[in-house]
Amino acid sequence: MKDYSVANYFLLQMNPKLVLIINMKNAFNSRGFVFLLVSPNSFFFLGHMTDLINTEKDLVVSLKDYIKAEESKLEQIKKWAEKLDQLTATATKDPEGFLGHPVNAFKLMKRLNTEWGELESLVLKDMSDGFISNMTIQRQFFPNDEDQTGAAKALLRLQDTYNLDTDTLSRGNLPGVKHKSFLTAEDCFELGKIAYTEADYYHTELWMEQALKQLDEGEVSSADKVYILDYLSYAVYQQGDLGKAMALTRRLLELDPEHQRANGNMKYFEYIMAKEKEANKSSTDSEEQQEKETEVKKKDYLPERRKYEMLCRGEGLKMTPRRQKRLFCRYYDGNRNPRYILGPVKQEDEWDKPRIVRFLDIISDEEIETVKELAKPRLSRATVHDPETGKLTTAHYRVSKSAWLSGYESPVVSRINTRIQDLTGLDVSTAEELQVANYGVGGQYEPHFDFARKDEPDAFKELGTGNRIATWLFYMSDVSAGGATVFPEVGASVWPRKGTAVFWYNLFPSGEGDYSTRHAACPVLVGNKWVSNKWLHERGQEFRRPCTLSELE
Repeated sequence: MKDYSVANYFLLQMNPKLVLIINMKNAFNSRGFVFLLVSPNSFFFLGHMTDLINTEKDLVVSLKDYIKAEESKLEQIKKWAEKLDQLTATATKDPEGFLGHPVNAFKLMKRLNTEWGELESLVLKDMSDGFISNMTIQRQFFPNDEDQTGAAKALLRLQDTYNLDTDTLSRGNLPGVKHKSFLTAEDCFELGKIAYTEADYYHTELWMEQALKQLDEGEVSSADKVYILDYLSYAVYQQGDLGKAMALTRRLLELDPEHQRANGNMKYFEYIMAKEKEANKSSTDSEEQQEKETEVKKKDYLPERRKYEMLCRGEGLKMTPRRQKRLFCRYYDGNRNPRYILGPVKQEDEWDKPRIVRFLDIISDEEIETVKELAKPRLSRATVHDPETGKLTTAHYRVSKSAWLSGYESPVVSRINTRIQDLTGLDVSTAEELQVANYGVGGQYEPHFDFARKDEPDAFKELGTGNRIATWLFYMSDVSAGGATVFPEVGASVWPRKGTAVFWYNLFPSGEGDYSTRHAACPVLVGNKWVSNKWLHERGQEFRRPCTLSELE
């Protein structure tokens, strides 16, 4: 499977349309509190993109068949032309003598009356019918413009989160890649245009500069420097760098002196520059302020966002050596649970406050494959709860595909639910169904709480099971790069390891929310991330996890 982000972007760029057909009986799950909505921006599920790889392969085979048919047709025409060329060369030297032979006279009549008509039919014969027919059938499964834009945004998201410069990303120099790919100048130009359409002038500048650099280095491309400089100069101007915008516009005018917009922009830039000099002859302070404003525009991140991205890169961890010494690994029997007394499971501490534990070898490869196969047919864009409207909706900060599995659907799911109950000591009968999620290229879930806050009193009212007391999260795949679960409030990063699961409480025993459990799923840089989670609720835990008198205990 091609698991490289740039390759996934190529795939979406090459195919212009997609229609997804889904069985809508899976569109609502009352126990799970999620509408499984089909979003147009739906190609972040690598399972569907794998299907596109096969579709494209089929089209290539069909295209080759068409080429062979055209080559065969041209070969027949070529042979006929060569034969007639030789014949007419002889005939034109002595027309009367040539036609004096009755056979030649007959054959001339035959050729002009019959054979040239056959040749005309051969030339007019359309050899593309098979290819066009196949293309028409497959086109219904192609991505659309919104899918391509989504893939481009995923690359930009990865670039920001993992501090990747445009040259590194363009050349495909990412960690752990199996199928190296690169971006052409035209691809870079396309990314810049998409950023420009979103009024994201920071990324417009980065990718237009990369396109220009690759052209300056001699890359042969259909991308036009004039168009690139036109976008680039405006993006730079929008970020407040008037001097650079003027320099880029001058370069554009050297290539196309008659460029109407560039000439108009240059006059405007010169007017603004003169006005600024007149207003403030001593421009040192204003330049410093302008640089600061530009820097703010480029970053445009809240402190939490910076912490989140650092943790995704493995930076900013707050675990001190002293605290590290208090973390242990052990064999755990679920507090003397009969199923685990003779065969305890391996458990290790990931973090102390909040306490996050990881269970090792807790789900088998066979169980993982069963869960994935059950989930794949019903995977659709994951939704989040909107506290303002009380409805579930897709969101730019959660990019994944999810499905819900009930215990009665499969003995494997039922067995997994029992395992969670045995090892946590919590009643799963009031828990939400097992949610299966797939994060493909750029897939992420930005910082959020699993529990409902006090300003969301009706968040789980329909379920009637109280708040989400705890979270159990299975990692069902390894991830080549990225994809960590991070807790920005406490500086913790938990990395995916196939066959393991992590568990933490979202609420204190008092029922108050533990705000240190705010967490996020980092974007997948390289690979494909599968997880499944179980949200356990308060109802049924009254004697399993009794309340305490202290609010924060």
